[in-house]
Amino acid sequence: MDALTFKKLLVAATLKNVSDIHLQVGASPMFRINGELLQVKYHPLTAKETYAIVDEILSQSIIQLPASNSLAELDVAYNLEGHGRFRANIYLQRGAYNIVLRAIPVLIKTFAQLNLPPVLEKISLLQRGLVLVVGATGNGKSTTVASMLQYINTTRRSHIVTIEEPIEYVFENKMSVISQREVGVDTESFSKATVAAMRQDPDVIFVGEMRDKETVDTVLKAAETGHLVISTMHTMDSINAISRLVAFYPADEETNIRKRLSNCLMSIIAQRLMPKKDRIGRIPAVEILWVTQGIRDCICDASKTDDIHLYIEKGRDIYGMQTFDQHILALVKSGKIDIETAKQATNKPEELERSLMLDNNYG
Repeated sequence: MDALTFKKLLVAATLKNVSDIHLQVGASPMFRINGELLQVKYHPLTAKETYAIVDEILSQSIIQLPASNSLAELDVAYNLEGHGRFRANIYLQRGAYNIVLRAIPVLIKTFAQLNLPPVLEKISLLQRGLVLVVGATGNGKSTTVASMLQYINTTRRSHIVTIEEPIEYVFENKMSVISQREVGVDTESFSKATVAAMRQDPDVIFVGEMRDKETVDTVLKAAETGHLVISTMHTMDSINAISRLVAFYPADEETNIRKRLSNCLMSIIAQRLMPKKDRIGRIPAVEILWVTQGIRDCICDASKTDDIHLYIEKGRDIYGMQTFDQHILALVKSGKIDIETAKQATNKPEELERSLMLDNNYG
C-alpha cells in the first residue's frame, strides 16, 4: 500500500463514519463502524507496506523512522487535509509495524449533537477545580472534552491551555485564546507541561490523560491554585475514578490525598457508547457526579465510598446528577436504544424491566 492508496483508504473511512482503522501485517485492513470491526476488500498487508505507511505518517512529524524496526510504540497525529485528523498508534508485533488510527472529525460537535446531557454546559462554566471525563478506550472521552473546550471557547474570554499526546482536535480562537501543546514535540511530559502551564496565565488547563503519580500530583496542584483543570482517565465510572486516583499514592498518604481530592474535585463525567435503536451510530450513556458536601465526606472516608452511588441517584433533580442506570432507562423510554441493549448495559436489568412495566406511558 503506497501513500496515495493509504490516503484513499482514510478518505473512504471518513465517508463511512469509521471510528478506527486497523492495519496489521498478514491481514486485510479493518474498519470499526458503530463498534463492530469489518474487513475491507484489500489483500493482506505485508511488512513492507506497513513500514511505508508508518513512513508516510511520520512525514508530518519531527520523529524520524529508524532504518531498523526499533520503534516499539508511538502515538502521533496524522492530518488529511479536507477530511480530518487521525491519532495513530504505531507498534511492533513480531518485528513488523502495525498501526491503529482513530478518526478525529474536522468539526467539533455540540453537546446536543452528541446527545450529551445539558448539564455539561454548567460543568464547562466552572471557574476552578478538577473535572474528570472517564470511560473505557473508544467510548468518546476525547470527543466530549473537545465539545466542552469548544463551549468554553465560544462563551468565555479565557486562556485555555491543552496538553495532549498527540494533539487531536484542533481549535480556532473564538472568545478564548487557545494554546495547544503536544507531549514529545512541544514538551517533555504531561507533568512538566502542567507545571509550566501555571505560569502561562491560564484559566483552563486540559491534561490529556492522568497516567502516573507525578501527573496526578501536578494536576491536583493546578486545580488547588484556582484553575479549572479538565483531564481524562481510563476507568469505568466515578467511584472507580476516585479509587484509581487514591491508588496512585502510598498507603501512608491516603488520608491526605483523599482530603485534597475532596477539596478540589468538582465533577466526574463517565460515559459508555451504546448502539442506537436503529443501529445507525452510537449514543452515550452518561453518569454525572457533582461533588456535594455529602460526596466530599464519602471521598474523605474510604468506608463510605459505595455511598457515592446513592448520592448520585438522589441528586438528579437538584444537581442534575445521574447514574448510568437512570440514563439508560431514560434512553429506552425516549426510544433511542432498545430494551436488549439496555439490559446488557445496565447494572440492574431486573430493576430496569420493573421500572418500564410501572411506567404506563412507555410503549
